[in-house]
Amino acid sequence: MSAHDRDIEILKKVIGYCDEIEAARGRFGDSIDALVADTDYKNAVSMCILQIGELTTHLSGEFKKKYSAQPWQDITGMRNVAAHHYGKFDVEILWKTISVKIPELKAYCQECIEAMAI
Repeated sequence: MSAHDRDIEILKKVIGYCDEIEAARGRFGDSIDALVADTDYKNAVSMCILQIGELTTHLSGEFKKKYSAQPWQDITGMRNVAAHHYGKFDVEILWKTISVKIPELKAYCQECIEAMAI
């Protein structure tokens, strides 16, 4: 599999985890209060963030250089926080991530896939 094809497959998986976060927001509640109140909610979205961060480490350097509108290193950094410092996850940062950053990431990944298909 070429790096181009691998990058597209990774982006599709990232979009899938973004969809899972969106579904969790629908299921548990679309507010920071709901997130604070429900450990299952925090665990569900944190696991998706962890997976997204792990996936982005496998995107090719060429892809990250060409499609640099997302902070790929910061996304990996969020993965590291989710994996190694879960008890210290700032709920306000987590809420901003799932309510603002994840929808932006999903849209960007979709745009990248479309651009790469040309």
